[in-house]
Amino acid sequence: MDDSSDESVSEAPYSGLTPEVLQEALAAVGLLTDGRLLALNSYENRVYQVGLEEAAPVVVKVYRPGRWTRVALEEEHAFALELAAAEVPVVAPLALQGQTLHTHAGFTFAVYPRRGGRWPELATTEEREWMGRFLGRLHQVGRAGRFQHRPRLSPQHLGEDSIDFVLDGDWLPDYLVQRYEELAEGLVEAATAALEAVQPGLLRLHGDCHRGNVLWTDAGPHFVDLDDCQTGPAIQDLWMLLDGEPAEMRGQLRDLLTGYEQFTTFDAAEVRLIEPLRVLRVVHYEAWLARRWEDPAFPQAFPWFAEARHWERHVSALEDCARLMEGPALW
Repeated sequence: MDDSSDESVSEAPYSGLTPEVLQEALAAVGLLTDGRLLALNSYENRVYQVGLEEAAPVVVKVYRPGRWTRVALEEEHAFALELAAAEVPVVAPLALQGQTLHTHAGFTFAVYPRRGGRWPELATTEEREWMGRFLGRLHQVGRAGRFQHRPRLSPQHLGEDSIDFVLDGDWLPDYLVQRYEELAEGLVEAATAALEAVQPGLLRLHGDCHRGNVLWTDAGPHFVDLDDCQTGPAIQDLWMLLDGEPAEMRGQLRDLLTGYEQFTTFDAAEVRLIEPLRVLRVVHYEAWLARRWEDPAFPQAFPWFAEARHWERHVSALEDCARLMEGPALW
């Protein structure tokens, strides 16, 4: 969900992406389609399952124009291929005509093998330890190299820039502006101080590791999307898998780390960053929606975003974040 580009989003960035253009793009890399085209659930990019003549269907991701540089996308692909080579179960892009990243009619795209699966429930100790082993292996590879062109997790970008964007866009009703500004700025300041106090080690991460980005089969979990891979602390890829009351999350985290530490070490001090990182995500999510509002898909999918009651709920959520920030760490 990261929006690391400083470029503004043009109106209707995908207006020229017709089925004909997509078919032409695939033909240009040697894939002949059979006319079957299914749009998959994705807002940041456009993702399609495409049927091929005499071959299994593929998944095509068309990257949002202006969001990433080409070298940043190539680095995402290189990381996916590095993970796959280490037998970490991720869905890596296919190399077609010697490369994984392609451009046609102004759109940049990649082609992936289709993989099935379900979102993980992580309802049992066994499943959580399995997921922990998976992330431990991913981070073991992540520590072996460095990103040069991908973003680094930053309170400035996720927090301060997001607050400024929301306020400059005049999204909030007048009676909430002061309360939002005070709460959000105070929380981001506290999150920044927490990161500075812990000084976590940094590594290459998945970056957006929630259950919707994991598919689970009888063979275990695999990731299907490294679109937000970035540099940051290990806990960033763990905390979004936790759910429920604090006591429940403590048990879940213990199980994840039991599996995780079979492959790599974890600094327990990073547990203190869970609530600060949650704050940054909550604040940034609203700015992400605001930044994308000129894309017609967003008002259709999130019609409540411009309503006063949504911002009332958001301010209430920030108040909940403030209470959690003041509470004890999970560990």
